Amino acid sequence: MHDLAQTIYESYPSLAFQQPSPPPHDTHRTFSPSLRPSPPSETNIFFREYQPLSVIIPWMRLLQSLFPSHVRMINIGITYEGRDIPALRVGVHPNNSEKPSRPRKTIIVAGGSHAREWISTSTVNYIAYSFITGYGKSKSMTELLEKFDFIFLPVLNVDGYIYTWENDRLWRKTRQQTSLRFCKGLDLDHSWGFEWDHSSSSKSNPCSEGFSGEEPFEAVESRRLANWVRNETEHNNVTFVGFLDFHSYSQQVLYPYSYSCTDTPPSLENLQELAIGLAKAIRLTNSQIYGVTSACEGSVTAGKRSNDKKSPIWPRVETGGGSALDWFYHEARVPYAYQIKLRDTGSYGFLLPADNIVPTGEEALAAVKYLGSWLLGNKGIESEDEEKGDFARWRESTKPVVRRPMEVGHEAQEVERGGDETEKGGGFEGEMQWELKRRRR
Repeated sequence: MHDLAQTIYESYPSLAFQQPSPPPHDTHRTFSPSLRPSPPSETNIFFREYQPLSVIIPWMRLLQSLFPSHVRMINIGITYEGRDIPALRVGVHPNNSEKPSRPRKTIIVAGGSHAREWISTSTVNYIAYSFITGYGKSKSMTELLEKFDFIFLPVLNVDGYIYTWENDRLWRKTRQQTSLRFCKGLDLDHSWGFEWDHSSSSKSNPCSEGFSGEEPFEAVESRRLANWVRNETEHNNVTFVGFLDFHSYSQQVLYPYSYSCTDTPPSLENLQELAIGLAKAIRLTNSQIYGVTSACEGSVTAGKRSNDKKSPIWPRVETGGGSALDWFYHEARVPYAYQIKLRDTGSYGFLLPADNIVPTGEEALAAVKYLGSWLLGNKGIESEDEEKGDFARWRESTKPVVRRPMEVGHEAQEVERGGDETEKGGGFEGEMQWELKRRRR
């Protein structure tokens, strides 16, 4: 990044800086053919650029109206400045009311805790759109939406996100008033109630980007989300089984704990195994490498990482206490909770160019699908060719070929096991009968 101002300028949608549309009487320009064409591979202009909240909310309402069978727009709560925190609940519920309803397993996919991390918001929207439009078309997505509810929360820090669009592109915190009138904002990812820490200078200084507040859950938005989660669990027959919190940047999959590297999560082995699977799913998508480590280690700068006691301890970039990751894992009892730091590794940082929105979304989508597959009991990555829209032809082209030795003096003959053979006693039973006949000769 050579020019910070220019990079910030380019991170906003290009249409925002074009000349205004000509007046109606200027007919020779009203329908000008000079509009910028979309690339052939682009199927949804919504993901061509980063979008402000004034566009995201109508888009969410549109999805609800177009797909009422499995999409519902909900409100998590109210921000400090009085705005709604919108989310999409996506899932297909059984209609059989005779059977007692079991707790609905639910996965939260969240982004936008830090206002400047626009790629996290766009990524959550991309995943939501893919699941919503994939229902009934993709076998894996259809199965996941029938087994789970997904809560897609693109912007938790609504006030801060709007502030980045209207004032300061690199603003991180909320817009909540602190004890210092000229230093606004709390760090949402340090304000949660589990192992909340106010001891460090960065977290006790209201002017610091990591200010955690004067007490746990002082940040309005984190308190609203925590209360909503408790209410869903206690009163709405919901069991949260997964939590993915998207951030940027550094390309890492982080698992609990964030507050300490000495305390070990009870299910550490499972957390690590799934984290490695998430990173592999991402790598198989666009060949991007995501590191896997505990969140406490992911919050430090590059240094000498070794078990050697003589090696210096990594200096922290962010202190880890009071994180959403730890709260969801320890307090909300979500068995699989992760923080995923998206592209890139520092070339653009928080000012990631918009042409990364779709590939980053594809990687994150693969991770979410892998999480769902894991929760269904599949422990590996299987190729799903029906995603390509040609599953039937693929199966037809990959019928096993069985070589059957013929009588002495004749060459081996290839026989394809297929539809006709199955109808005439083929398949496993037919093969067994053929083998018995061959042995009698």
